[in-house]
Order: sequence, then C-alpha cells, then structure tokens
Amino acid sequence: MASLVETVRHKWHIHDTMYAYFKRGQTFYICTFFELGKIRKGDFMIKRLMQSVRENKTPAILTLILILGEAIIETIIPFVTADLVNLVKSGTEIGTILKIGSVMVALACLSLACGGLAGVTCAKASAGFARNLRRDMLHKIQSYTFENIDKFSSSSLVTRMTTDVTNVQMSFMMIIRTAIRSPLMMIFSIAMAYYMGGSLATAFVIVVPVLGFGLWYISRKAMPAFRRVFKKYDRLNESIEENVRAMRVVKGFSREEFEKKKFGTAAEDIQNDFTHAERIVAFNAPLMTLCMNFNSIFILLVGSKLAVQSKGVIVDVGQISAMLTYGVQILMSLMMLSMIYVMITMSAESAKRICEVLEEQPALSECENPVMSVKDGSIDFEGVNFKYAQTARKNALSDINLHIKSGMTVGIIGGTGSSKSSLVQLIPRLYDTTDGEVKVGGVNVKNYSIKILRDAVAMVLQKNLLFSGTIKDNLKWGNENATDEEIVQACRLAQADEFVNSFPDGYDTKIEQGGTNVSGGQKQRLCIARALLKKPKILILDDSTSAVDTKTDALIRRGFKNYIPETTKIIIAQRISSVEEADMIIVMDGGRIAAAGKHDELLKTCDIYREVYEQQTNGGDGVEE
Repeated sequence: MASLVETVRHKWHIHDTMYAYFKRGQTFYICTFFELGKIRKGDFMIKRLMQSVRENKTPAILTLILILGEAIIETIIPFVTADLVNLVKSGTEIGTILKIGSVMVALACLSLACGGLAGVTCAKASAGFARNLRRDMLHKIQSYTFENIDKFSSSSLVTRMTTDVTNVQMSFMMIIRTAIRSPLMMIFSIAMAYYMGGSLATAFVIVVPVLGFGLWYISRKAMPAFRRVFKKYDRLNESIEENVRAMRVVKGFSREEFEKKKFGTAAEDIQNDFTHAERIVAFNAPLMTLCMNFNSIFILLVGSKLAVQSKGVIVDVGQISAMLTYGVQILMSLMMLSMIYVMITMSAESAKRICEVLEEQPALSECENPVMSVKDGSIDFEGVNFKYAQTARKNALSDINLHIKSGMTVGIIGGTGSSKSSLVQLIPRLYDTTDGEVKVGGVNVKNYSIKILRDAVAMVLQKNLLFSGTIKDNLKWGNENATDEEIVQACRLAQADEFVNSFPDGYDTKIEQGGTNVSGGQKQRLCIARALLKKPKILILDDSTSAVDTKTDALIRRGFKNYIPETTKIIIAQRISSVEEADMIIVMDGGRIAAAGKHDELLKTCDIYREVYEQQTNGGDGVEE
C-alpha cells in the first residue's frame, strides 16, 4: 500500500497536508481531509447508534426478508395479470381463467401477509431501538458530572431524548422497510418491464432520470431549512421550561404578554423554516404527476400503435396493461426514495446531536483500585485552587488550606459570590480541584469510589427539590430501607413532623412536581430530614435554613448536636445566629478564606465578620433576616 500511495502522490502531485489515504476491503481511496472527516464521522455515528439495536436485530432482519418477498410478489402480479388479459381476449375457457385468478388471489394474499408481518416486525424493531436509545442516553446523562451538564441545557437534552430520537427512529424504520422495498421494487419492475415490453420500456429511460434528478434537487434545496429547525426546537423548549418553572414569577411581575411574545417568536421561527421547506417539497407531487402522465401517454400511444400494426405479435393488450402498472411502481418507488432521502438527511442532524450526548465523557473518573470505605468525617483542603472551566481566567477558589476534625460543626459566612458553595462542592467531588488536594477521612477524594464517597456525604442545597410522589417516598431517597420510626424521628429533628401530621394523609401526602404544594420552609425541612436519614459522616447545609424562622433554625441545630454528634456538620448561612455556636467559623471573601476561628475570636480579629454581625444585631442597612 505504501508504494501505491507514493506512486499516486508523485503522478498527481498530492501533498500529505492536502489529502488522506485509507483502505476499505480491497479498495484504496484518496480524499481530502475534509471528506475523510465526513466519512469517519458518518461511519462513527452509524456504528454508535447501531449499538442501541441489540436485541432488535432479529425483527430487523426478518423485516428485510419479508420486504424482499413482498417486492418479488408485487412484480410478479402484473406479469400474471397480463397473461390473464391476453387469455380473456383470446376467449379461453372459464376454468383456465379461474385457475389463473386463484393464483393471483394467492399471490395477493401472500404479498399482504409479507407486508403485514413486515409492518409488525419493523414496528417492533424501530420502537425497541428508540427505547434502547433513550435508555442509553439517560444512563449516560446519569454518569455526567456538573461540568458535563454545564455543556448541555436541560431543554436541549429533553429535545434530544424526544424529538431527535423520534426522527432517528423514523429513519431506522424507513431504512429497514421502505429504503429496501423501494429500490427492489424499482429494479424488479424495470427488469420485468424490459422482459415484457421490449422497446416500450424506453419510456423509463427518459422518465426515471428526469424524475430522479428532480426529486434529488428538490430534497437538496429543502435540507438547509430542515437542519435549522432542530436547533430552534431547543429555544422553543427552553421558553416552555422557563415559563412553567417560573410561573409564579411571571404572574407576580405581570409578564404574561412578554412570555407569550417570546414563545410566539420561537414558534413562528420554526413555522417559517418548515413552511419554506414544505413549499419546496410540494413540487414533488406535480413533478410526479407529470412523469406518470408522460409515461402513461407514451406507453398507450406507442403500445397501441405497435399492437395494431403487429396484430398483437410484438405487443399485446396484456403487456400494455402490465407496462402501465410497472410504470406506476417504478415512479412510486422513486417518490418513496426521495422521501427517504429527506427523512434520513433530516435525521442526520438528530443523530449527530444524540451521539454528542452518548459520546460525552464524564469529567470525573475513578482510579483503578478505589478506596471502598470512608473512615471518618475529617476534611482537609491542602493548597486548593479551583476554576469551573480550564479556559477561565480567574479561579473561583484560591489558596485554600483548611483542616476540619471529624464531628466538628463548621459555619461558613461570606458575601454573595464569595464561593461558599464552590468550596463545599469539592468535598463530595461534584467537581475536581484544579490544583491541590481535598481529603476526606485522610484519603484524597479522587482515590475513593465516587458512590462510596457520596454515600458518606449528605448535601442539602440552596435550591431544595422534591420529586413527585408521597412525602414518605421523598424521604426514603435518604435511605430506601428506613423504617417508619426512623422517618418520624428524622422529621422531628428537622422540625417537619408537626406540619406533616397536619396534612390529612400525613406521610402519605402526595407531593406535586417540584414540591409546589408545600412552602419553601416546609420543603427545606423535608430535605434536611431526607439528609438525616442517610446518617452521613459529613452533613453539608448550603443555606438550607434560610426559609425558616430563627427559633426553628436553633431547634434543628440542637437536634443535630444530639442525633449525629460524630457527623461533621458544615453550615453555610447568611445569619450569624445560625453559626455562632459552631466549633469553627470560616469567613469567605473573593474565593479565599479571609479568616477562621470561633465567634468571639472573629469579632475581635475579622473586620468582615464584625461588620456583618453589627449589621444583623443593630439593624443596619442591607441586612437580610
């Protein structure tokens, strides 16, 4: 192969920087790197998507076999019909006519059976393929880290798992059924037409290229509009998602008309692209009609003349009838191929978007022999720097050195944007450090099994989320094997038991999607109870008591001290009253630790802490209570 490459390069003056060389089977290819990229990309997407066919290979192969049988039978029927017409014309006996008629009925029934069974196996294969594809995408998304998820918007992921998968499913269904049937029908019909009609089949030499080129040109012109639509679906879904999630905000600010206009603009944009594409595709029908009429007129005029002049020797009435049928079959096959081309080209963009999800590699990976147990809740930050993206110019955290003993209660105070949440997200390894080490139980978090580490850490985030289901179902996210007594105890410690029992159905009360039928403070307390059921070695509360009053906040902290004394508790708060009894208080400022110590120490040594304390206790401006 090397010598062949050198010969061709020398003859054609080809440089390595311009062209690529590759081999498939026994065939040697030379192409530009751009073309090679497209070839490899297309091959890769097909191979990647085919991995989701799996158990559906059998019905897919059966579909191909049944379609082959249907195509053969469909082209035999006009041939038998022509014989029957000629026999009727010659005045044959009724018995012969009935015999041939029975053969035609049997062939029609067999064709119907093949087509019907192909429809069943095709539906089973395509639906199973789509199910596997959605499942594979969901499993992949579940393996994503926050860094991966930041690359895709939630609305885009929803579009990829719904609209894009549906498009690929439709293409798969067309490929294993229509894309096989149409070429076979066209080939068999042309062969039979030449066998029966001889010179009459010349009509197809004129009509087929004209129709084929016309359909290809129309489809090619419509493709850019179809491709643009899929990216615009993301914007449409994003508008819907924001509207539903922020319904209270929209109504509170009377922004209904603005949101309607925003949604209308996105919907109209999609409509315009589809309308433009459909206007072009609409030329398929008149072009098809023109070719079919030309074909029919040509066959009838030329065929009739030949039949009369030769007195049925060269061409007979039955052959003319069969030629008309074959003409319709050929042209309809071409029409179907153009539709397949449009659908497959449309779904190519969807396939690309699906493969982007499937091939995205999790930003975090486990070491080869991960540690499978967490000794205690001690935490150490050693020379930690962190930024959310490698291209970011500024670190979110800088020069973090911190040592927390197991069982300590640690408070974190700081202004908005001081990276309090960024600090605690490194503990369960939601993100990896850019520099330095984070240790839990004396072991670098990168050396743990991610599942084991996160099972040992419970986080109650700023944005508390409850899932559809009962209160009990939501609480069991902390411990699926928790008993009713453990659930009640956790709720009492989180000061949630009283309001839960005020509901008619108690712990079996249904929570609506997003927890919209409970207040912010109730939602926070249920999330804290859920975390307590986990019985973690480290409990992190990220401003998780901001919606409860100071008395309830104090009761919750007192419960922690009694119920989980050996658990390391990290409390991010805006109120100093929430952390003033902590064993250590960390003051964050600009992504750095400005100071660390107990309440009394910080009042003397830290200006930031003292200023916040005085504002909150003396009613200063800008204080949140």
